[in-house]
Amino acid sequence: MSLDGIDPPVLASRDGGKSPVDAMALSDDGPAVATAPPAPPAQPATEEPGQDAAALLERTRALVDPRLRAAVDSLPGSIRRVAMYHFGWLRADGTPSAGGAGKAIRPALVLAAARALGGDPQRAVRAAVAVELVHNFTLLHDDVIDEDRTRRHRPTAWAVFGVPAAIIAGDAMLALAQRLLAEDDGPVAARASARLSACVVELCAGQQADCSFEDRDPDEVSLDECLAMATAKTGALLGCACALGALCADAGERAVGAMDGFGRETGLAFQLIDDLIGIWGDPEQTGKPVGADLAAHKKSLPVVAALTSGTPAADQLAALYRGSMNTPAEVKRAADAIERAGGRDWAQVCAADRMARAFHHLSRAVPDPDRGGDLLTLAEFVTRRTH
Repeated sequence: MSLDGIDPPVLASRDGGKSPVDAMALSDDGPAVATAPPAPPAQPATEEPGQDAAALLERTRALVDPRLRAAVDSLPGSIRRVAMYHFGWLRADGTPSAGGAGKAIRPALVLAAARALGGDPQRAVRAAVAVELVHNFTLLHDDVIDEDRTRRHRPTAWAVFGVPAAIIAGDAMLALAQRLLAEDDGPVAARASARLSACVVELCAGQQADCSFEDRDPDEVSLDECLAMATAKTGALLGCACALGALCADAGERAVGAMDGFGRETGLAFQLIDDLIGIWGDPEQTGKPVGADLAAHKKSLPVVAALTSGTPAADQLAALYRGSMNTPAEVKRAADAIERAGGRDWAQVCAADRMARAFHHLSRAVPDPDRGGDLLTLAEFVTRRTH
């Protein structure tokens, strides 16, 4: 496993101005941005990239899906139908569908963290289901807030059933997740429930910050604010997933905290790659229109890195963000400006740096790298994906 999927850093913008890579400040608790991340254990040369991850996610689905379906099936009729449509188990007309319920990255992290710390993954399945329910609660609400009409190559739940039905289904999933943890008779149930609740509050704060950025002038959002928003909105849940797995393995607080750190840094790398895909991804793979985030004036990490670069391209991007960006040509000009201002390069470098930090946290929790192999596989997967 490696981070070969991340392009090499380019330390100067194509405009010749100051690149955001040059200006990126790092805290003392992580490696410098120019430091290559420590290489995880090598895989056999005959193995295709992502093959291990696909098998791991498939095993996770085999463990988690029956419990997830049973949980969703306990919801009241009309709410259940919206939830089952969202997960891909029903078509809009209520007939069964063979659609997938997502990649299962977060539940896989729960099980992998438990396994890495010597626990039984079966004991962590309940927590894995709870994390997946919380994740899908956020997706239902995000689709409404962002007015996204497509997810997983088909209409979003709100586009089919209406905004109230989608919001209510999301609320029900959140309550269901908390109920699952509260009903666990294990010794760590209370700690797990409290950690998940704190995570949800952090998620909401991140989402609120993300929404507030849209109403602010392009020159008013700092890169530090944007990184904090992304950590809360994405990193918090991946960190919580890893921490819950550690709790299910009866790990001590030091290991739980290190696992949370591993998940948070992996989550931030995940968000950086997701932001890049949102701008330059292939609609055939993403299931969303190209440049949808730009057309919506989203101030994602590559965008803010570009806006704060002090380059001529940053001024051009700011002017576009103050306009409508209703046409494909305008969206393309914005994407080109981000690249020329160094935003794309910065995001790639930052993703690699965050993975290096993630490996550092993991080494504190699991000194034997062989035991953390599944977690490293998942971390690599989220930074090498294309959709």
